[in-house]
Amino acid sequence: MIDLRSDTITKPSAKMLDAMLKAKVGDDVYGEDPTVKHLENLVADYFGMDRAMFFPSGTMANQVAIKLHTNPGDQVIAHKYSHVYNYEGGGASFNSGVSFKLLDGEKGIFSTDELTSAINPKDFYHAPLSKLVSLENTTNKGGGHCWDFNDFESIKKICSDNNLGLHMDGARIWNSIIAKNDNPKLYGNIFDTVSVCLSKGLGCPIGSILVGKKNFIDKAIRIRKILGGGMRQVGYLAAAGLYAIQNNISRLLIDHERAKEISLKFLSKDFIKTINDVETNIIILELKESVQKKTIIDYFSKNEIVFDWFSMGPEKIRIVTHLDYSKDNHNYLMEIVDKL
Repeated sequence: MIDLRSDTITKPSAKMLDAMLKAKVGDDVYGEDPTVKHLENLVADYFGMDRAMFFPSGTMANQVAIKLHTNPGDQVIAHKYSHVYNYEGGGASFNSGVSFKLLDGEKGIFSTDELTSAINPKDFYHAPLSKLVSLENTTNKGGGHCWDFNDFESIKKICSDNNLGLHMDGARIWNSIIAKNDNPKLYGNIFDTVSVCLSKGLGCPIGSILVGKKNFIDKAIRIRKILGGGMRQVGYLAAAGLYAIQNNISRLLIDHERAKEISLKFLSKDFIKTINDVETNIIILELKESVQKKTIIDYFSKNEIVFDWFSMGPEKIRIVTHLDYSKDNHNYLMEIVDKL
């Protein structure tokens, strides 16, 4: 079975498993796990941030970040496609008691003008207090699109002028760094907090990191504990993250190239209405209204290929390339698309 539903379905490689087995560990709740400390320091330095903290999931890292920046009744400004709004189970309202102001914009990107217009006046107490801006990079529902670093700088100025926190959901930030050739250390000059995922793209079985300014991360440990994120000998998992960062970032270019090739192959088919402008490892196909989606699903399932049929909408299909999608898999998929 060729599984292209998500880049989260990868399995640890033999070398990653070996690194995990050889990890030196301690009780991380007591702050005594040397491998966790190594990973946290490495990622903090990588992004030019003060500190970092290991989390079991990206959702928990994002939820803690929102809690750090807000009080109940406050408002978070985000794109309408954002993961923190659409795919985290309503956690922001449940955990932090905040509401969202959702912005438009193509590919999951909003403009500085849209952001400025969305900020509620601080003396207008009838409206929620705008407190946090949350960006997503790359944009999942936006088709793996990357923000331009110049936009970050403009948004940071708006946030500073209006006393707003700035968080990035960087679940697939590694893809953006490779695609845009950005210097990740510069992110520390822009964002207060950034969550980065180790199990999307990098092949880890679990784990995300929240990086940020010292005053935020110092407070994060208490909220992580309240949410049930205190773990013990978690260095075995942190070792997978260390291996991934040291070995699996630059190879993301392969995933991007294969995604572009898949996009071009589908573009030649007359049942396709639109395909996103593929920039990283996500392809979103929109079918023509005259085509029954089940027909396409059945064809690929019969040939032992599975895509994400559900999360993007009734006429859309998401395909995500990843570490375990081999050259042979790719050649086979291209043949099957040709025959359709």
